[in-house]
Amino acid sequence: MKKSIKETVREAVQPTINELGYDIWDITYSKVGADYHLEITIDSEAGINIEDCEKVHRAIDPILDECDPIEGFYYLDVSSPGVERELRTEMHISRSVGEKVRAKLFAQKDDKRVITGILSAFEDGKITITEPDGEVVLTQSEISKLTTVFFED
Repeated sequence: MKKSIKETVREAVQPTINELGYDIWDITYSKVGADYHLEITIDSEAGINIEDCEKVHRAIDPILDECDPIEGFYYLDVSSPGVERELRTEMHISRSVGEKVRAKLFAQKDDKRVITGILSAFEDGKITITEPDGEVVLTQSEISKLTTVFFED
C-alpha cells in the first residue's frame, strides 16, 4: 500500500525536527489559489517564534529535496499552530488538557451548541470540559470544531 504524502513527509522529517527540539503538530498539503503548499506546523514546550520556523525550514528543505515526496512544484511553509489552535487529533487534545477551549457541537447538548471552559480531562475518547456551572463530557463525534481559546469574543 502506498503511503500518503503526509505519512512520507512525517517519516522523512520527524527525526530532524525532534533533534532540533520541536514536535510536529500537523502536516497539510493543499492547493491555495493556483499554488500547492506543504505546511509543516511545529510546536515546543517553550512555544514557537519565526526563528524556530526558519531553523526547521532550513534543516528539512534538503531532506525533502532528497526524498522528493511530491511531484511538481510546491511551497514549503513551516509555521506555529498559534495560540488559538484547532484540536483535531487525540495528540492535540491530550496536549491541551488544562487549557481553555471552545467546543462547537453538531447538535445541542444541555441546551448549548457551544461549550467554553477548561479542558480538564481526556480519557478513553471522552473529553471533559469544566464550565463555571459544572462539567460537560463529550465524545469527539459530538464536536464539529474544538479550539483553544486565548482571546475572548
